[in-house]
Amino acid sequence: MHDAITVRALVKNYGDRRAVDELSFSVWRGEIFALLGPNGAGKTTTVEMLEGYRTPDSGEVRVLGLDPIRDGAELKQRIGVMLQSAGVYPTVTPLEILKLFHDFYRDAEDPHELIELVGLEESAHTRFRQLSGGQQRRLALAAALIGKPELLFLDEPTTAMDPQARHMTWDILQTLRDRGLTILLTTHFMEEAERLADRVAIIDHGRLLALEEPRVLTQTSAEEVQFSGPGGLDMALLNRLPSAHGAREERPGFYVMQTARPLDLLVELTTWGRDRGILLNDLRVGHESLEEVFLRLTGHELRE
Repeated sequence: MHDAITVRALVKNYGDRRAVDELSFSVWRGEIFALLGPNGAGKTTTVEMLEGYRTPDSGEVRVLGLDPIRDGAELKQRIGVMLQSAGVYPTVTPLEILKLFHDFYRDAEDPHELIELVGLEESAHTRFRQLSGGQQRRLALAAALIGKPELLFLDEPTTAMDPQARHMTWDILQTLRDRGLTILLTTHFMEEAERLADRVAIIDHGRLLALEEPRVLTQTSAEEVQFSGPGGLDMALLNRLPSAHGAREERPGFYVMQTARPLDLLVELTTWGRDRGILLNDLRVGHESLEEVFLRLTGHELRE
C-alpha cells in the first residue's frame, strides 16, 4: 500500500466548537511529514485520532491500512508515539524504562542500542528527574522507537533541546527515514520542518490550508523582490524606481515589489536605501521562508 496514513473528510467536534473540519490528506510510506498550525488549529486532535486515542465524529481514517479505533491493539504494535510530556515515573532510569517498554512488544529493539542511538550512554543509570529537559526528550524518542515501529508520531520532538542535541536528533530522524520509517511530526520550529520534512501540511481552524514540499511552498514568483526594513517606508517613492512595477508593505517592516527586471531592481533598491541612510535587510528574489508562508496563511495574531 502506497499510503501510510489516509484521512478523508475528518470531523471532530467538542460541543459547539469544531476542532477538525472536513480535513483530508495522506502521508506516504517512507516520508517525513510535518503537520503545522498555530495553537488551537486542530493538530493535536487530528494526531490523537490517527493514534486511536480519540474517535472521529465523521470521516475516514486509515493508518497502516488499519482503523485506529477498531484495530487499535494491532496498530499499537506497529507505531511509535513520542509525546510532549514523557509521563515517566521520576525515579526510574533510562535503561530501566526502556527495558520495561521492551516487554510490551512482540519484537523490540535492544534497549542498550537505543541508549547509544540517542546519546544517553553516560546517563543510562541516572534517575529521570535528574535528566535535563533535552535528555528527557531524547529518552522519549528512544521509548517511541523501542517497538521497531513502521510509523513514528513525534509531537514537538526537539522542545527543550540545545542546538547540538537538536541537530543530532535531526540526523537520527533522517537516518530512520532513509531506512524506510515513516514519520509524522508536529513542531513550532519552522526551521525543523523545512530541514526535515519531505512534505508539509499547514492547517488552521481544523481545515487544510496548504500541502506541498517545503521548497514549493516557499517558492514565489521570480518577478518579486522581497526585503525587510523600517516600517512605514514611502510606497510612492519605491514605486518610482525605474524597474519597479508595484510595491506594497505586506506586514509592518516586510516589503514585496513587482518587477520584470529583478537584478536591476536589487541595484536600484540598495542605492535608494544607501542614499537615504535606510538599511534594507534580507533582500531576495522569489523566495519566502517557511515561517513567512506560515504567517501569511494563518495570520499574525497571538494564539494561546
